[in-house]
Amino acid sequence: MNEYRLKDLVKIKNGRDHKSLADGVYPVYGSGGLMRMVDSYLYDKPSILLPRKGTLNNIQYSDQPFWTVDTLYYTEINQNKVDAYYLYYYLKLLDLNSLSSGTGVPSMTFGAYNGIKVKLPQLDIQKKISILLRAIDKKIELNNRINAELEAMAKTLYDYWFVQFDFPDATPQGQGKPYKTSGGRMIYNPTLKREIPQGWSDKTLSQIANITMGQSPEGSSYNEEGAGTIFYQGSTDFGWLFPTTRQYTTAPSRMAKKGDILLSVRAPVGDMNIANTDCCIGRGLAALNSKTGSDGFLFYVMKYFKQIFDRRNSEGTTFGSITKNDLHSLTLAYPTSDLLKKYDEIVTNYNKMIFERSLENRELIALRDWLLPMLMNGQVTVE
Repeated sequence: MNEYRLKDLVKIKNGRDHKSLADGVYPVYGSGGLMRMVDSYLYDKPSILLPRKGTLNNIQYSDQPFWTVDTLYYTEINQNKVDAYYLYYYLKLLDLNSLSSGTGVPSMTFGAYNGIKVKLPQLDIQKKISILLRAIDKKIELNNRINAELEAMAKTLYDYWFVQFDFPDATPQGQGKPYKTSGGRMIYNPTLKREIPQGWSDKTLSQIANITMGQSPEGSSYNEEGAGTIFYQGSTDFGWLFPTTRQYTTAPSRMAKKGDILLSVRAPVGDMNIANTDCCIGRGLAALNSKTGSDGFLFYVMKYFKQIFDRRNSEGTTFGSITKNDLHSLTLAYPTSDLLKKYDEIVTNYNKMIFERSLENRELIALRDWLLPMLMNGQVTVE
């Protein structure tokens, strides 16, 4: 291992705000990640993006042309001495908060970064480790992209069938054409105050779903050592699809079952995850499952309600929380059983693929994070 200062490996430069409002193909990164896409770039070589202030552990990497705002530094990397991706992961392992020079908001100066000691193996070893880490990360990225597309397909289908009412009309006169567009009969529903397809009904959420409102156990029962039952307090525990286990409780109160929809009932109202094990839920969450086994339909019903909450938030009617009564009384147009079954058959297949890839990603992330420190200190080698 050879020891360097970070200044021997990279040249650190200030990001700056992008003034243009024009859309484009180049990403703009901030301390929280991707902000927007613009029509010009600041730098076009592989670079590690280092936080200047705020959340110091959010180190990012880009190997495409990009722009970065003034809360980030970007780096010109001497690739004759160090592999960029290897150094990215090396820095991610550091506790930058311990190096912070900020008295209020955590911050890092040029001097604080330049002085960081970096121990490196030979460049060829760095590249082998980098190839392994890239392969894992690219598989995770691919799974996420496929999952996002599958979810978008299920959501679009829900919108066509149950919001626009353009489901395939299976009647002899309909011949599979879009129901409403092709003149399917619509009936005014006084509860919903709008027209819905003939044969449909109005239902409340409590009529189609079993709903459990969370209740937080005594704070003295919380622990991070794995004693008792997994406990999720609110949406801060949420991941892309499954929550991250941070706490346990030895005095569980309200429980969710494996496969339940976990719904955030406090700001932001409407965020969702799926419980991948039986767990205790706190007052920031509710757990839902379908009374008829149509969990795929129920999931996208809640996605639809989330759109409504978000729209009201954007209009200035902020939802800080939603009560049990409000949640139970949410109303929807409820389809005929044959259409519901047809939708659920399609979406169940989508969801199965999403769940499998999400579970694979959890395993890949755990493997990567377990290997990472051993790869960096030479305990594990890559042939």
